[in-house]
Amino acid sequence: MNETIAQLIIMAPPLLLALTVHEFAHGYVAFRLGDPTAHALGRLTLNPLKHLDPLGTIAFFIVNFGWAKPVPVNTAYFRNPERDMLWVALAGPATNLALALISALMAKLIWMLAQFIPYSVAGEAILTPLNSTLVASVWINLVLCIFNLLPIPPLDGSKILAGLLPPDLARTYASLEKYGFLLIILLAVTGVLSKLIVPLIKFANNLLLS
Repeated sequence: MNETIAQLIIMAPPLLLALTVHEFAHGYVAFRLGDPTAHALGRLTLNPLKHLDPLGTIAFFIVNFGWAKPVPVNTAYFRNPERDMLWVALAGPATNLALALISALMAKLIWMLAQFIPYSVAGEAILTPLNSTLVASVWINLVLCIFNLLPIPPLDGSKILAGLLPPDLARTYASLEKYGFLLIILLAVTGVLSKLIVPLIKFANNLLLS
């Protein structure tokens, strides 16, 4: 029980940050491209309570992938809906990748500094949890980045791909969104999702933290 609580304490801050910044990035890019929807609904904020989806947050702790409440986007405000939606969709995973890189650099910096700091119980009590939190931030953000880049509607990867397809084909592809959540559940339950994501996470995690 104590180990579970400690794990939750270590994982909660980077998870909240990763989910919040991911959705904020979508809303911010949409706002800069002319869509005021997220701002009008109070979603253009770094307050995690505005973005968290209870089921998606719980899922992350159980099956190692999750989601937040999607930021609403109205493509009618965009000058070029297909191109602009591509950039909005790309903003979330790109932000998670940036957070993973920053977390990895900070973890390496702490490890380097620890070599020159005399051992103390207080120092160990601070540096060890902080390093664990940063390492958790690396893989949490990598999971969110890679998971959201899967070309399964309504994930970000599907919107990126739709922005690259001819308009007619993109509309047909987008119409599959009503089946997307069921497909994600099916892939998760059968273990296919883990087989797709875990090797990529391990490779990127080792690359960043080596």
